[in-house]
Parts: sequence; structure tokens; C-alpha cells
Amino acid sequence: MLKNIDPHLNAELLYALRAMGHGDELVVCDTNFPADSVAQQTTHGELLRVANVSAARAVRAILSLMPLDSFVDQPALRMEVVGNPDEILPVQKEVQAEVDAAEGKSLPMGSIERFAFYERAKNAYCVVQTGERRFYGCFILCKGVIGPDEE
Repeated sequence: MLKNIDPHLNAELLYALRAMGHGDELVVCDTNFPADSVAQQTTHGELLRVANVSAARAVRAILSLMPLDSFVDQPALRMEVVGNPDEILPVQKEVQAEVDAAEGKSLPMGSIERFAFYERAKNAYCVVQTGERRFYGCFILCKGVIGPDEE
């Protein structure tokens, strides 16, 4: 165990978070997402797992260390519900609450159509599969920067 690091962040995920640069995207997905085949096409090339936790809990852990990009309009995206793109499901509301908590303000997630999400995910830095079993528990987070210390 390490102090002040969320216990759901395993060594492989910590490595990926540290290796990512500004503007790199990380996919957090549910158990139904084609995670392994998509992950093989990403920069990291291997699927990362945060087993037995919800999407919201995984996002909380990730955002405890990773800043969101303040240079883009929508640094957090959710997969749209097929046939009802404006519907926001409970799993998505829970993740939205974690995004807002991490940012200390309201930062509404953008949305992306299901098949466009799959294509964008292939270009991400990495894919993190959670234990989330609810449908549409899939999100993209864009890494931001940490500024210099004030003197």
C-alpha cells in the first residue's frame, strides 16, 4: 500500500496515468464494451482493469491523480444511449458527480454516439475496464496539465 493513493489504482494503471501526456485520452468502460479488441489498437496496446468497482468509483480514483484538460470544451465524454442521445442514465449521472467533485465545479460531460465512441476509443492512450455492469457505463477522459509551483 502507498499513502495518499487510491487503493483502486493498481500498478499498471498508475504507470499509464504517469506516462500519458497533455491531450491524451483515457477510456473508462463497462464490462460489455469490446475492451480487449479496442485496447489493442490504443497507444498503450493492452487492456487495463479496475475490477469489481463501478464506473463512478473508477473515475473517482483516476481523477484523484489525473487533471482534466482545461484547453478543450469537453474533457469528459459519455457514450450516448442509442435512439435517445439526450437521455442521461443513472450510471452517467454518478460519473458526472465524480467529474464535478474532482473539478470542484460543474463541468458537464459531452456526449458521443456509440459507434463514434468506439472509433475514438481506438485512438485513445489506453482503455480501463471496470466491473460496471450497467449499460452505457463508458466514458472518455482527456488528460490536462499541472502547472508550475508558484514562487
